[in-house]
Amino acid sequence: MAKTLIAFFSRADENYFGGAMRYVKVGNTEIVVNLMKEMIQADTFKIEMKNPYSPVYMTCIDEAKKDLRAKARPELVSMPDSIDEYDTVVLAYPNYWGTMPMAVFTFLEKFDFSGKTILPLCTNEGSGMGGSESDIKKTCPGAVVKSGLSITGSAAANSAKSVKKWLAANGLA
Repeated sequence: MAKTLIAFFSRADENYFGGAMRYVKVGNTEIVVNLMKEMIQADTFKIEMKNPYSPVYMTCIDEAKKDLRAKARPELVSMPDSIDEYDTVVLAYPNYWGTMPMAVFTFLEKFDFSGKTILPLCTNEGSGMGGSESDIKKTCPGAVVKSGLSITGSAAANSAKSVKKWLAANGLA
């Protein structure tokens, strides 16, 4: 039987919402993942950095840019033992400097995604998917990387309709 994993990186604390900063207890990506969990049967794995970025937004984006330039692979709090049992991986993350957070690369590089389907979902405030889809294809040779879904972070709580449509188009809902 086909199994699905939702692997996601999400950041709470101070976030950018359409021109203003706001403190949130649950990050936008996790809000969308929680909606997805009501729509499909899937296991979830939260990608968490052992040394997380600053809770202050402007400091966080500076730290993320430094990691991107260094091609850093931050250590994660934990990692699944295996992803062998999964046929499909929904990979959800915010757009950091035109791609995924470096912690997502740490996760992807740990496993062989050959023969698996990856569905990228990216939250952002207007920068879309950036180059993340092509970065996933480069990082996961042998995987089938489907067209991603871009969700405006500040509208994450109201994204159920578009998420359900995307999941259905990919045979999951």
